Amino acid sequence: MNNLYLNILGFVASAAVIIYSGAKLSFYGDKIANLTGMGKAWIGLILMASVTSLPELITGISSVAIVKAPNLAAGDIFGSCVFNLLILSVLDSRVKKPLFSLVKSGHIVAAIFSIMLLAVAGVAIYLADEIADILWISSFSFILFGIYLVAIWGIFKYEQAAILELPAPVIVNTVSRAAELKKVIGGYGIHALIVIGAAIFLPYFGKNVATATGLSNSFFGTLFLAAATSLPELAVSLAALRMGSLDMAVGNLFGSNVFNMFILGLDDVFYREGSLFKNISHSHLLSVFIIIIMTAVAGLGLLFKPRKKQVWLFSLDTFIIILLYLALMVYLFLKM
Repeated sequence: MNNLYLNILGFVASAAVIIYSGAKLSFYGDKIANLTGMGKAWIGLILMASVTSLPELITGISSVAIVKAPNLAAGDIFGSCVFNLLILSVLDSRVKKPLFSLVKSGHIVAAIFSIMLLAVAGVAIYLADEIADILWISSFSFILFGIYLVAIWGIFKYEQAAILELPAPVIVNTVSRAAELKKVIGGYGIHALIVIGAAIFLPYFGKNVATATGLSNSFFGTLFLAAATSLPELAVSLAALRMGSLDMAVGNLFGSNVFNMFILGLDDVFYREGSLFKNISHSHLLSVFIIIIMTAVAGLGLLFKPRKKQVWLFSLDTFIIILLYLALMVYLFLKM
């Protein structure tokens, strides 16, 4: 029992460090964007998404390379995608008008690429035993890498016009700006290392808690581990909301889900026991299916842009996302 409490304490402490330093990473990332003149839309979709997904990256690699728990890694990735979409509902509850009526429809590009990557991941799990591997790596991982690179290129090209329309950044003294940029990059690097350190320990404590409490790695990874590693996304999104940058917040969430699929392919590379997808429980297929539906619902919201909220604090699209999230968690808990 004492070991259980120590592992819970370790898990909570690691999560707290990730929350704090993850938020700092986002702050410094935004500073870098301002100092270099990069567009906010691009920052949300690419830079912020990769920064806030750093815990998923390190947690996934340590889960497969150190702990040898592929279901924990997969649960973290898919659970993070679900949690990121749930954050859309959180944002919707904090604004007066429907969230998707306040942001540009261009986010649907990232949503479409996210659905494509999720579909490939689902097929990879379902057909894992029938498709040839390259060395120990699933062929589908290379497909994930390829689609991710196309997604980055496609999102960049789509966002270029919007970036050019943004107000020009205030030009300050070149020397002072270079000095400030150097300081900001230093702060970014320090907190990146802190997040890496905390994320390495997170799956270790997570697996011990799951074992001691009788929770399956799939359920624990999808619910608790994913929530912990997705808290930087929540912190960034709420901070962007306070700054009035809803497009950055929404772009960060969709971009994080795209990057998460790239991480899944990397996890396969670092899992040397064979193809990762051959060792993942088929229970994750439901998670993939639900995430695709949740993303499609969000995409419809971006297209139709509801004018008023239908369900208390939520528009119909974000309320459906909440119901899908709860249904998935209940199913995974009952199937333990």
